[in-house]
Amino acid sequence: MVPELVGLPFHVGRDIAAEAGVTLANPDPDGPPIGALAWPGLYYITSQRPAAGAEAYRWDSVAVEIVAHGEADSNAARIWPEVPPVDVARAVPERDSFGPQHHDDAHG
Repeated sequence: MVPELVGLPFHVGRDIAAEAGVTLANPDPDGPPIGALAWPGLYYITSQRPAAGAEAYRWDSVAVEIVAHGEADSNAARIWPEVPPVDVARAVPERDSFGPQHHDDAHG
């Protein structure tokens, strides 16, 4: 059976796959071996095919996509710079446009 590999560091996923009797592969059959793409550095598995739980023959390939540590998309809140860029449109309330118009002018 194919193990769940998504979210794991590549080297951990490779070991778990080997224990389950499957091997990791590049989804691009014309590309380099997946191990060559994941070395050196820390890479994470972002998708796999077939999915976890699928039946597989011993040493079947599981195609995995990987991303280098720090390059993965995140659902975390984005940290914006303190000063917005000059081309950002933003409303600056100067007066209450729904109520009576008041003038701060002492001359009236």
